[in-house]
Amino acid sequence: MTLPFFVYGTLRPGEGNHDVFLRGRTLAEEPARLAGAALYDGPGYPYVVEEPDGVVSGELVTPLPEEYEQLLVALDRLEEYAPGDARNLYERVAKPVVRGADGRTVRAWVYVAAPPVAARLRAGGTRIESGDWLTRS
Repeated sequence: MTLPFFVYGTLRPGEGNHDVFLRGRTLAEEPARLAGAALYDGPGYPYVVEEPDGVVSGELVTPLPEEYEQLLVALDRLEEYAPGDARNLYERVAKPVVRGADGRTVRAWVYVAAPPVAARLRAGGTRIESGDWLTRS
């Protein structure tokens, strides 16, 4: 399934991993929101945790078609995600994301905290109340 990516942390423009992984490999990058999720400090990097009362701000990234497969592999490696691996810190899931430009909802890949990580964060993690990694403090 070929989907854009919703990025909310170190892959956003101006953050450290954006230039390393995305610069020159995207067709479009635009503001977007993910509802039904909260943002937690990793620390050093964020986690999205599925929670009904939250909204997370980020970017909807559409890769260039010729870069898609390589970018998918690179991002899975960055997030240490392997399908079906119980040791995953993140799971890559398809979620509805609201585009900031026109309010349309599109499905996108989102790296969310794996269930054991999400449970630990809910129990004692630091929630970023703004839902925006770029304005955390």
